[in-house]
Amino acid sequence: MTSAIETVNKQAVAAAFSRAAASYDAAAVLQREVGERLLGMGLSHPGQRVLDAGCGTGYFSRRWRELGKQVSALDLAPGMLDFARQRQAADRYLLGDIEHIPLPNASVDICFSSLVVQWCGDLPAALAELYRVTRPGGLILFSTLAEGALRELGDAWQQVDGERHVNDFLPLTQIAAACHPYRHQLTAEWQTLSYPDVMTLMRSLKGIGATHLHHGREAGLLSRQRLAALQAAYPCRGGQLPLSYHLAYGVIYRD
Repeated sequence: MTSAIETVNKQAVAAAFSRAAASYDAAAVLQREVGERLLGMGLSHPGQRVLDAGCGTGYFSRRWRELGKQVSALDLAPGMLDFARQRQAADRYLLGDIEHIPLPNASVDICFSSLVVQWCGDLPAALAELYRVTRPGGLILFSTLAEGALRELGDAWQQVDGERHVNDFLPLTQIAAACHPYRHQLTAEWQTLSYPDVMTLMRSLKGIGATHLHHGREAGLLSRQRLAALQAAYPCRGGQLPLSYHLAYGVIYRD
């Protein structure tokens, strides 16, 4: 099976996240939780220079900085990078793509990339770049979404109009294959968030910039009629609408 997201419109992804910059932190409860767990996996490493690859608003750049690290914040979205700069989240700011990092070989001790590489068109290329810029003895920490994430939303949309309107995420086997060339640890888990209605659920996704679809545009303007149809099709448990996230955490050791 080839990557489900081989052709990624990077400019459209960047624009979606730039638009979300101001609302991101309020909406990003899961992102915060996942990032904290990932950060914890690297706390024992003594390295000083950290690359926050896909820094977003700079929340985790600031967290690493508070731990006494020197942080370079990299993002594809100018709006996110500007937001991080305004908050003085890092020591330096790099506008760029994880698949083409504007840094020399072996220039950082720790690469940290939380819930970002699912937006890359080529996961092996992204990991190879993170490996390239990390010095021997360093650490690459990444988290990503795996196949099955957002499945309830996809199933509900399919009932409404025959289209899933959610991105396809790589199966765990492909994520593991991308890590295979390196000494690594890979763990996975499911986490389910609950929402009172589909409007709140869709707003949470929009707030984190995650409504950009690789194949075609978003699900279209959510008219009242369309929203009602989605609400009717969505599975309900105890008065709440569940949304599942399949999370993968990777630790790669730079030999």
